[in-house]
Amino acid sequence: MYFFYFDESGNRDRDVGGNGAPDKDPLYVLFAIGMFEGNWRKFDRAVARVKLELADYLRRDGKGQFELADCEIKSNWIRVPKEREKKSPFLHALDGKDRERLVKTYFEQLPSINAVMFAVVVDKRHLHGHMTQEMLHKKAYELILERIEHFMSEYHAKHNALIVMDDTSKQLNRAVAMKHAFLQRSGNQNVNFRHIIEYPFFTRSELSNGVQFADLCAYNVYRAFRDKDFTYPYFALQLPYFYRRANQSRLDGLKVWSEGSELIEFARIGWTDHQKKKASDGAGP
Repeated sequence: MYFFYFDESGNRDRDVGGNGAPDKDPLYVLFAIGMFEGNWRKFDRAVARVKLELADYLRRDGKGQFELADCEIKSNWIRVPKEREKKSPFLHALDGKDRERLVKTYFEQLPSINAVMFAVVVDKRHLHGHMTQEMLHKKAYELILERIEHFMSEYHAKHNALIVMDDTSKQLNRAVAMKHAFLQRSGNQNVNFRHIIEYPFFTRSELSNGVQFADLCAYNVYRAFRDKDFTYPYFALQLPYFYRRANQSRLDGLKVWSEGSELIEFARIGWTDHQKKKASDGAGP
């Protein structure tokens, strides 16, 4: 079985400003990282070991008592000191070097766990007027699920996939679960979902290092597209792990939606340039 951990970055607010109003965030990213069940424990233990080591250091230094669930990491808390101080006593008590070490620990696991990544970047400036926040989220979920199904069918046809998501709200959880059930029963115009099991598993993010990793990765995708910078370091680090079909160069695991967004061409050019640079670096002097 494969585990796929989901999280998001940006917001689902349909109002992007304009027409004389201040501009608002036009992007929303839904992200998933997958790993084989046999690699989950390796990943989780590596991250938990560093968290517990740092928690013990803080305890001995008289800076607080922290259990593992208190050591949650979120991109927003890492980047914004006021948010960190308000919402994460653990991260606030750490110095910058130790926070950076913790973030790096997540990304250092990527090669050993043979991770695979998927993301949908929603450009809200090109959505139809009837699209609600809930509809936006469900459509992004469907688009990622399609790509997970293709990945499983192509590379792991004998295995199933379990979806693990942050427990956000009862209403949104129910909406996603009903969408999930519908797709399993009926599929969509593109694919029948034969490898995705039952319903998504909703969990509190502080209890799942996988969901926390998805949060970090989702922001990196958001940041690259917000700034139109495919070379953003952590995003560039993730690029080799996005799903690609066998013998294909296209980045199948990364989808920009909806049609008409200028970010589609940005992503195409960015990926092409990344491949050229990689080939050039590998060619030597």
